[in-house]
Amino acid sequence: MDVSVILPVEAEGFVQSLETFSLKEVGSSRWFKQHEYIEKLNMQAILNASATYDEFVKELLVSHGKISVLVAEMILVEVWKHKVFPILCKLQDFNPKNTFHLYMVIHHEATIINLLETIMFHKDSCEAADDSVLDLVDYCHRKLTLLAGKATREGNTTHGQKKLTGNTVMSSMEELQSQNADLEFEISLKALSVLRYITDHTDCISVINRMLCTHNMPCVLVQLIDCCPWSRCREGVVEKYINGKWQKIPPVDHLKMTKLDGQVWISLYNLLLKEDCQRKYDFNSFNKSQLLKLRGFLTEVLIDQLPNLVELQRCLAHLAVMDPDPPKKELILEQIPEMWNNIVRENSGKWKGIAKYQVKETFNPSESDLRQQAQRLAQTYNLDVMESLLPEKPKCGSCGKEATKRCSRCQGEWYCLRECQVKHWPKHKKACQLMAEATEKIQRDLQINSWTERQRDRTK
Repeated sequence: MDVSVILPVEAEGFVQSLETFSLKEVGSSRWFKQHEYIEKLNMQAILNASATYDEFVKELLVSHGKISVLVAEMILVEVWKHKVFPILCKLQDFNPKNTFHLYMVIHHEATIINLLETIMFHKDSCEAADDSVLDLVDYCHRKLTLLAGKATREGNTTHGQKKLTGNTVMSSMEELQSQNADLEFEISLKALSVLRYITDHTDCISVINRMLCTHNMPCVLVQLIDCCPWSRCREGVVEKYINGKWQKIPPVDHLKMTKLDGQVWISLYNLLLKEDCQRKYDFNSFNKSQLLKLRGFLTEVLIDQLPNLVELQRCLAHLAVMDPDPPKKELILEQIPEMWNNIVRENSGKWKGIAKYQVKETFNPSESDLRQQAQRLAQTYNLDVMESLLPEKPKCGSCGKEATKRCSRCQGEWYCLRECQVKHWPKHKKACQLMAEATEKIQRDLQINSWTERQRDRTK
């Protein structure tokens, strides 16, 4: 493999060091160090999976029993975003010059769900997650119900678009809240994939009962198919969310199934056709009416793309003319998820105190601290690694073909041949100059600030 973020021996050290934190510690220097480790593990896991290479990150997380730690840390940040972040946004004396540190905390949840999406594809990961799978099911349910509810309210012509008013200038905290909303959409789509992998692999009665009886996941999935949050129509043009961005879809591909469509349909297939699931699910009149809505979406074109759905079509045809017997009531010693409830119970009534503590101790870093964090993350997100993670290869700025060479001055434009670069130079010249000057100015400012801080330290 050409590009690597970390070596197996480094990955093992990172995995072994993974630990759970308290809500008060979110954003601390120790927490931030673990965030960097998880970022690197995530990128290496994606590289390994995409290259069908030895997936040593997944193997290490399984063998060291750390998947439950990832789930706990993800839910911790989810609670922080629900309970502490809104208080931070309302504090009048909190107006940070730089929201970089806060953004990294918000982004932490997205990093972990991305890593879980990569590793939960494998059955041994699902088994190694043990009881935390229940917490993961609850997490997915929270995300998908919010996603479906938002899409239903907004309609398929507006979801995914920002509403702009006459005054579009936002404060740094307002911008951070907007970024949080965008990330929430991404996270929900990743949660959909994680749920699908759980339905693929689990045979645990408690997990099945949680999905079917507690949360009625089949009806949630029906609602997602009905409102389709990853598809929208703007000014008569159909767009779909593919590979992390909205893409215009030509009319000939309007009926083409996306990966997200497939994840919903496969989840439904697993939840409705597996024998253990059929015994558990209550096909009452409401559930039956919701499930029969699927018949209108099961067209020949769809089934041609995912042939297994013909079995689901037969199941629904049978359901339309029959009333299945209600599930037998059995005595079950059922496990219940604990992570969310434990975090909320431990910190109940302390939310404002935690927010004020973090404003003073955590989210008020010096310029030197910020620079050190930026330098560490710059090493993590080096250009070669980021390019290898892109689902689409860079395109030539002149002819549009796949490109391998980058403008050496601004690093922002790509070309396939030297001839294309020369041809495109008159158009690229001004943008190149602006980007290069901006980069040079940032570097000068950092050097000046560093020199000023050293002088200040000497005079103390």
